[in-house]
Amino acid sequence: MAEAVDHSIRTGEHLAVQAGTGTGKSLAYLVPSLRHAVAEEATVVISTATIALQRQLVDRDLPRLSKALKKELGREPDFAILKGRRNYLCMHRLHSGAPDEPDNGALFDPFAVSRLGREVKRLHEWSSETETGDRDELVPGVTEQAWKQVSVTARECLGVAKCPIGVDCFAERARAEAGKADVVVTNHAMLAIDALEGFQVLPEHDVVVIDEAHDLVDRVTSVATEELSAAAIAAAARRCGRLIDQDVADRMAEASDGLAMLLEDLPVGRMDELPRALAGTLAAIRDASHACISSLGPERKEDVEGTTNRKLALSLLEEVHDGAVRILDAFDEERDVVWVSGDFADRGRAPTLRVAPLGVGGLLREKLFGKRTTVLTSATLTLGGTFDTLARQWGLPASSQNRKAEGTATEKEPPSDAAPIRWTGLDVGSPFQHGSSGILYVARHLPPPGRDGLPPSYVDEIEGLVNAAGGRTLGLFSSMRAAKSAAEALRDKLDYTVFCQGDDATGQLVKKFSEDPRSCLFGTLSLWQGVDVPGPSLQLVIMDRIPFPRPDDPLASARQKAVSERGGNGFLTVAATHAALLLAQGAGRLLRSMNDKGVVAILDPRLATARYGGFLRASLPPYWTTYDPEVVRAALKRLDAAVDA
Repeated sequence: MAEAVDHSIRTGEHLAVQAGTGTGKSLAYLVPSLRHAVAEEATVVISTATIALQRQLVDRDLPRLSKALKKELGREPDFAILKGRRNYLCMHRLHSGAPDEPDNGALFDPFAVSRLGREVKRLHEWSSETETGDRDELVPGVTEQAWKQVSVTARECLGVAKCPIGVDCFAERARAEAGKADVVVTNHAMLAIDALEGFQVLPEHDVVVIDEAHDLVDRVTSVATEELSAAAIAAAARRCGRLIDQDVADRMAEASDGLAMLLEDLPVGRMDELPRALAGTLAAIRDASHACISSLGPERKEDVEGTTNRKLALSLLEEVHDGAVRILDAFDEERDVVWVSGDFADRGRAPTLRVAPLGVGGLLREKLFGKRTTVLTSATLTLGGTFDTLARQWGLPASSQNRKAEGTATEKEPPSDAAPIRWTGLDVGSPFQHGSSGILYVARHLPPPGRDGLPPSYVDEIEGLVNAAGGRTLGLFSSMRAAKSAAEALRDKLDYTVFCQGDDATGQLVKKFSEDPRSCLFGTLSLWQGVDVPGPSLQLVIMDRIPFPRPDDPLASARQKAVSERGGNGFLTVAATHAALLLAQGAGRLLRSMNDKGVVAILDPRLATARYGGFLRASLPPYWTTYDPEVVRAALKRLDAAVDA
């Protein structure tokens, strides 16, 4: 893998590498990246999806490698971590106070019992101790509401020149350190903003390595998603009402009321056509926000408080204006999907309009792959046995051939607008012997899952498997309702402790599960991201059903429809690909160290009986497969006995 990454950097040819757990993939891309950065006096950006991997790179891998390579490289490489501005404490916001926050006297009253008050008081204390202002270094963390009191978005920031505390700004200090570093570690959201939004947030770089690349499309889509709600419009109206003529601000407030009334009557879900009444309301919102922005006028010299208030008002107004314009344009250009979110996605929130790109492949092809050498890696990139499935989502051509550039001083092709994007896929395998270390059990005898929760036969199947394994079970369910239902039903039937997601912080639950081999941990499929439990505490991974996206998922259904209208297989391209990725990631929780053994049990019989089952099975690690419940229970009992022996 290291040789392939080095070749990619030298030739400019993009690389996708599937490398299983235990391969050492971070070392494989860091060594050639550090060598390139030092030799060429360039910056390499490493992008990850999770905080855990960022911390591993910055706290463990990079410090060790920098020292180990110092002699060979002639100096010790520098590295830095860079996150979005909202992740850093803003000292100006901290001292000047967040807008519309409670009276400071009440907030810091020693008898105050409000959680928000206690958390903000703690943040004030932490501000005098922290050297980085990085939210992730605050343990335990605080709620989003509390953090908003002491942080700003990029739009709200006054800028280093105008801010009275600009020279001591944590975010600016992090940017300055990143600008001098050989390797900068960041996240997929920052990478997307830098590539797609038209303003630079990362240092100039010619190589980017995307680890956890299976998550890239979802993270980029999230960055490119906007929302518009009556509450946001009302907040913008209130904020600017103190700074401009009241009549102009009142137009915004009226538009907010109009949108609230309309959204109450609109059904939740995707909108394929724009209702006339909504079009009129959106136009009114667009025009009212534009009038407010015009009334604020150009920047002018004023005191810090005036500058702050103007910046905050402008930030909200621009978000409202841009959101209204984008939603109106979506129905003409058909590049975006618009939907009303409500109960199914945001329980307890008022209806909100959301807009997201139909696909991000074109954006990535133009803004990322077209401008810099990119290495993508993960333990799960070959869905259905091929890289092409994810490559299409990234905007890469379906397949690419290696070809060495000729007649140039370097191995890179001379720049050309007509040059095709070339990439190579490489599966370096895994250090694990999947066929002899793990069993894939598909419960072909069970009925297909229904819509009415977890069937009794599934609960009975789980009970038999867990008893055979002696606990040691991670249950990954398609919904929180199913996870809680299984936990409640089995707590009365099993002699083992059953932890369930939501009972405590995820990290604490994983710790308890890891320390008690006779326990079970149940949660949703998203729980796999926080679970890395090598050893005998985890010998059985259960998944209740194939995790297809919900039929009413607005973005997935729109993408599926678009593929079908172009003559493709929308179900296989979108729904089955989504399911394959989650199944593979869930199954990957089983073997985490060389001595691990166990079973992945998938209760959904469609994995064995449906036409798309072959595609899904080809996306899973190559475990030995059985459909016989007696065989798998006997194997689990042997594993349990071997641990006790």
